[in-house]
Amino acid sequence: MRKVFDTLGGNFEACREAEQWCRERDISVGAMERAQPRGLAVGPYVIAKWSNLRPHERTSLDGKMTGDMRHGPVVVELKGEEADYPVIPEEFREVEL
Repeated sequence: MRKVFDTLGGNFEACREAEQWCRERDISVGAMERAQPRGLAVGPYVIAKWSNLRPHERTSLDGKMTGDMRHGPVVVELKGEEADYPVIPEEFREVEL
């Protein structure tokens, strides 16, 4: 699946919206690194910067976040369909690390 976030309104708005979308579905987002994707994994993970991930670690991720994190648009790409990533009620979400 591919989801585009193109929120207007200032620095990092589209990025924040994409992160919130992921958080609502218990999808962990990797560390931000200039001009590099951010890894995505379902569950409570700490994901290193893209350049610090080995090739086998990158392929084991559930997806990635790309785009201009500061100005947008930001694109979330995940394996499967959007229906595979339902919103998790807050009381059932994993604890953030």
